[in-house]
Order: sequence, then C-alpha cells, then structure tokens
Amino acid sequence: MLDIIVVEDNKEIGKLLFDFLQKEHYTVSVVDTGEKAIALFERYGAKLVILDLMLPGIDGFAVCSRIRESSNAHILIASARTQKEDKLKGLNLGADDYIDKPYDVDILLAKINGIFKRKYAQEEMISGDIKLNTVMQTVYLAIGTEPERSWQPVETTAKEFELLKLLMENSGVTLKKEYLFHTIWGSDSESEMQTLTVHIKWLRHKIEKDPKHPVHIITEWGTGYRFE
Repeated sequence: MLDIIVVEDNKEIGKLLFDFLQKEHYTVSVVDTGEKAIALFERYGAKLVILDLMLPGIDGFAVCSRIRESSNAHILIASARTQKEDKLKGLNLGADDYIDKPYDVDILLAKINGIFKRKYAQEEMISGDIKLNTVMQTVYLAIGTEPERSWQPVETTAKEFELLKLLMENSGVTLKKEYLFHTIWGSDSESEMQTLTVHIKWLRHKIEKDPKHPVHIITEWGTGYRFE
C-alpha cells in the first residue's frame, strides 16, 4: 500500500508535491488522470489521496465517489474550484477535507503530517530501517539515508508478517522456537516445526541486506530467534 496518491494533471505541481512528500519519507505516486488514479488505487491502495477535481476524462468527483465505495482512505481535495457548491459536493461524496488552489505547500504538508499523525501514528512500528503498519499488515524497508530516505514496500505473507511483528514487539528478547510456532500457527496446527525455520529464512531474504549474515533476525542456536 502507498502512503499517498497525488492526482494532479499539472505536471509542475505534481513533480513539486512528489519531491516534497518523498523528502518527508512518504511512499508516493503521482498520476494525471482520473482513470489512472482509480486503476492505481484499486491495485495498490493508499492511506491518503490528494485529489484535483478538474481532470481530463473522469473528473475528481467521480474518482472520489469510486474510491469511497470500497475504502475509508483519507481523501483531500485540492482544487481551484472554490465555490461552496463544489466543496459541499466533494464532501458529500466522501472527501474528508478540501483545500483551495493555489495553496501554500508548507500548509499542505502540515495538513498531511497532521492526518498521518492523528490517523496512522498508532498503527506503525519502526525499528531502524524496518517499518510495519499493523493495521494494513504491510512491511517497508528504508532506502537511502537522510535527507533522501524513503520507504520501499516489501511483500510478505500473512504468517511472515505476524512472525516479524511478534519478533519486533519483543525486540532484544530471545523467543523460543516452540513459543513462536504455537503463537503464530496455533497449538493444534498440523504444520511441523520446520515451517517456522522456513518462514524465518523467507523473512531474512526479504528484510536482510545479507540473508546469510543477518543483523535483524538473529538465531540463538538450540533456543530460538531474537530481533535486533
């Protein structure tokens, strides 16, 4: 899942927002038509959609309505259509907020940061270069260093996510194999203990820079695993 989708047909504004939002460490994608916005959202999803109204083809109102049919993602309309009727229509279709164009980028960023702080802060676990969203069940790896650091999504299975979350919640503590297995797979599972070893291997290939020499998921031989 993306953090933000920007729907903006003005390429200069789209590029400006993309650069600013990446510097704030958001995963962001910019599209310039309503059709592309719907296709991107249906494929990846997003926590926040910054939506222009005057778009080629399907307009922003239709995009807002389509997204709201299946998602409670935060929708922020950013438009030069500043009449009361337009604002009411957007809000009645399910938009959460409305900002007039032209806007101050710093004000927009403050709004965005406030949205993520209020709505999503409690949903995230961050440890070094790994970030988990516990509601969306998504994993991200940090790419690059400050101030150009960004978060790259990593595909994990449900069990891989549960396992990584459990290890991160007990960071620095060695968890026994039996405890990990019974917690994730259940005491009545028909799977074998080897399943845990396989999932640890898969996780290392996804989150470790060198899976053969892991620095996050550490093996305590004869006991279990520890997250660092």
